[in-house]
Amino acid sequence: MSEARGEVEKEGKVLTIKRIHVTYNLKIKPEQQEDAERVHSFHADFCPVAQTIKGCVDISTELQLEFN
Repeated sequence: MSEARGEVEKEGKVLTIKRIHVTYNLKIKPEQQEDAERVHSFHADFCPVAQTIKGCVDISTELQLEFN
């Protein structure tokens, strides 16, 4: 599951999205932690949305793991 939070600011008379923070909540087995962290470190490079808005909107992510 993921949760995204956007931060909006007013530019002149227009509201614009300036920052987006996404939190990924994963339930994994302990032995999958290394893979999850590795993939999280580069996933934005292959995300169509992130690639479309990079340079226009600051994007940050975090990974929260819950172990089964």
